Amino acid sequence: MRRPRSRFSSSRKKLSADPNWRLRRASITDAAALSLVAGASFLEAFAGVLNGADIVAHVATNSSVGAFEHHAADPGCVAVLAECSAGAAPIGYTLLMPPDLPVDIGPDDIELKRIYTLATHYGAGLGAALMQRAFDDARKLAKRRILLGVYGGNRRAHRFYEKHGFIVVGARRFLVGQTWHDDRIYARAV
Repeated sequence: MRRPRSRFSSSRKKLSADPNWRLRRASITDAAALSLVAGASFLEAFAGVLNGADIVAHVATNSSVGAFEHHAADPGCVAVLAECSAGAAPIGYTLLMPPDLPVDIGPDDIELKRIYTLATHYGAGLGAALMQRAFDDARKLAKRRILLGVYGGNRRAHRFYEKHGFIVVGARRFLVGQTWHDDRIYARAV
């Protein structure tokens, strides 16, 4: 007896062959869409890994509409929104900003504070496209190095960053809600 295909496996194949998404620079009017996809993707990435109350507190503080309005108004920040071509539903995003990491930082550095996609788009090339866009945006800002922090237990993310040429350059403690976590700090020249 054949197993029925899940809606996720068929959409992944379709997306891989012919992407039905687009990337664009986000503005202050996109704060609600950024907030929505930020909360959803953080929950997807860490549900069952981090404490639920910590996830809710972290998203409420760091992924609110107000937080994204603040980022959009900051000329040192660049947010990129990934959205479905049909209907413009938000499905991923990146956020570049001045670095706030416990490593030696120079004027040519920028931090990739966030890069997330919804799980339904894993394996579709969206993550790689967002990463390439982050490299391009960093170059446009005359930056030479991208830094990022990532949860030490997120092996999928480690593999993704290492595949894109990042190397570990340090570590930090990162507070999510009420719980401290160990993060790796990665860097890569652009």
